[in-house]
Amino acid sequence: MSTHRPVVVITGGTGGIGRATVREFAEHGYDVAVLARGRAGLDAAVEEVEQRGARGLGLSVDVADGEAVEAAADLVEEQLGEIDVWVNVAFAGALSYFWDTTPEEYHRMTAVTYDGQVNGVRSALKRMRPRDRGAIVNVSSAMAHRAIPLQSAYCGAKHAVKGFTESVLTELKATGSHVTIGLVTLPGVNTTQFAWNLNKMPQHPMPVPPIVQPEVCAKQVRHSAETGKRNAWVGIATAYTVLGNRLAPSFVDWYLARTGVTSQQTDQALPRYGSNVFEPRDDQVDRGARGPFDKGALEHDPVSIIGRHRGAAIGATLATAAAVVGSLALRRQTA
Repeated sequence: MSTHRPVVVITGGTGGIGRATVREFAEHGYDVAVLARGRAGLDAAVEEVEQRGARGLGLSVDVADGEAVEAAADLVEEQLGEIDVWVNVAFAGALSYFWDTTPEEYHRMTAVTYDGQVNGVRSALKRMRPRDRGAIVNVSSAMAHRAIPLQSAYCGAKHAVKGFTESVLTELKATGSHVTIGLVTLPGVNTTQFAWNLNKMPQHPMPVPPIVQPEVCAKQVRHSAETGKRNAWVGIATAYTVLGNRLAPSFVDWYLARTGVTSQQTDQALPRYGSNVFEPRDDQVDRGARGPFDKGALEHDPVSIIGRHRGAAIGATLATAAAVVGSLALRRQTA
């Protein structure tokens, strides 16, 4: 009987969505390698993996450094085995007007959020393509389809990630590869991001509601990896953001100009750990997965559930429609 456990690499796996994704994969039979910068966060994430009966490996890596990512991939395969899944979550963001963001800050956020995913995909494909198997998931955002104020660096990087992923996907298909790559597109999420992003606004950052818990996103990430899904949406906010911008972009411009700045700030007195753009904020203290916005954050998401069970949902809809039609026909016959 085979004792092989699949191996997943998760970048940005010490906090927020990445941390929830680490737990999700460990709970479903994967050995997990966590790539991030903060030592305390890495140690805690590995401990959680081991508590779930899996092997864990925590590597301190700056994903913007392609050579460091490649060296980490070598270590993962030496210590855990061949990489089956690679999930890119790591990013750096800000709440700041573009003109208040320095060139150094802007470059760094782009390097982590965009180049970090490129580096991860490069190292994953170097190993997966010769074996002709494996799955890559790039975690994206509704902001890859519709940019919002105060997050121009993040929005620009996520647009780039979307285009990059679609291009690589077509290249894999063109060459007959069985390696899959896809996007998971997220709404606002209750994560540690809002306690350690770069903030140049007068109030505390917050996710744009309606928001979901990071565990909701983690479930979809694993499902996408295991099914090779091209693109998956999480959250009703993602659906109306993407579709709304397709149908009425000028209206969305007007709406975001009126509401986009204030909806990303709260006057609540909440903890701030400082900016993690240049330095990790979980190097000494583990910060976990969830942020301070539990109230109102959704534990379940019908959009991603329907997406994961589309066949069943269509079947149920058709069965219901057939039952209604049959009932009406029977009534006519007995009238």
